[in-house]
Amino acid sequence: SKMAIFIDGGYINRLSRDNFLIDNYSIDYKKFIKWISGTSTIFRAYYYDCLPYQSYKPTKKERERFSKKREFFFSLEKIPRFCVRQGKLAYRGKDNGGKPIFVQKQVDLLLGLDSGSLVSTRKFDEVAIVAGDSDFIPVVEFAKKEGVIVWLIHGPSGTYHKDLWQAADERKEITQDVLLCICS
Repeated sequence: SKMAIFIDGGYINRLSRDNFLIDNYSIDYKKFIKWISGTSTIFRAYYYDCLPYQSYKPTKKERERFSKKREFFFSLEKIPRFCVRQGKLAYRGKDNGGKPIFVQKQVDLLLGLDSGSLVSTRKFDEVAIVAGDSDFIPVVEFAKKEGVIVWLIHGPSGTYHKDLWQAADERKEITQDVLLCICS
């Protein structure tokens, strides 16, 4: 069987950093998508994320963060059958503690549109979604309606919405052991 893989970059970044104290940049995505696909042939893997915010006159730290992320995206695009899709990061002011608030824009929508349009082509039998947000439930339901088996690739309990977990046909948990095996 063939599998398409859709990765919410923000989700895997938060998951690896907050739950396992592992830097997202150290994950070997070639190994990661192989672990996800198991015995299935990879049709293509899509990674959705956005470049970090840069102010009008970026600081040295902002430029370094931006450059590091851009290089990371370039490295991902060198992986066969791997595509990076970029949204935008919007600045939304500061919270009560003075910490800046940033919101990803277009990322979830791009993932939903890409998966929906590709599922309709029937070029694969399975789809894996690496995400935790309930916004992806319609994506899962649409793929199932089209006869595609849907895998949810998720972190530990509390890192994904229970209704998303319930909607998937199959599930695979990203554990610390998994991340340690796929880190370079």
